[in-house]
Amino acid sequence: MSHRESWNARYSGLSIAPSPARVLTEYHHLLPRTGQGLDLACGLGGNALFLAQRGLETLAWDLSEVAVQRLNEMGRAQSLPLSAEVRDVVSLPPLPESFDCVVVSRFLDRRLADPMMASLKHGGVLFYQTFTCEKNDDVGPKSTEHLLGINELLSMFSPLRLLVYREEGTVGDRSQGWRHEAMLVGMKV
Repeated sequence: MSHRESWNARYSGLSIAPSPARVLTEYHHLLPRTGQGLDLACGLGGNALFLAQRGLETLAWDLSEVAVQRLNEMGRAQSLPLSAEVRDVVSLPPLPESFDCVVVSRFLDRRLADPMMASLKHGGVLFYQTFTCEKNDDVGPKSTEHLLGINELLSMFSPLRLLVYREEGTVGDRSQGWRHEAMLVGMKV
C-alpha cells in the first residue's frame, strides 16, 4: 500500500469533524485579519476551516484525495473562502511570498522549513505544532524521523521573530500541562 493509499484508508474510516490545532485555538489573536492562509498537510482540514471561518482566503493541501474531497464539501456547505487541493507538499512546496499565514500541525518534514518561511509575505505568521521525541509511546508517530528533537522548532525557524514557543517535555508532573508536542508561532520580518 502506498503512502497516499494508507492516508486515504485512514481518512475514509473517520467520521468525526476535524478540530483545529491547539496552537491556533490558543493564539488565534495573532492571526492576520485578512489575507491568504495555507493549511499545509491539512488532513481533514480543522485548521483550514478555522482560518476560513475567520475570513482568510484559505488554501489547504494534502496528499489524500479522501481528506481533500471531504474538506471541500465542508467548506462549500459553510460557504467559506476555502479551496483544498491534492498536493505532495514535499515535491511541490509553497512558492515564495505567497501567504499571510501558514499553519502546520502534526506533520514534520524538515526539508520544508526553508520553503515554508520563504512562502510567508513580510509580516506573515507561521503557526506550527507537532510531536516531540519526549512524547508517550501511545501518542503520535513512532519513527524519530517524524518527531522533533528537544527545542528543534526554535532552531528550524530561527530566522522568524519568535512570538510564542511552548514545549514542556517531561519536566514536573507529567499528568498535567501541555505534553507530547511543541508549538511555535513566528513572524517573518
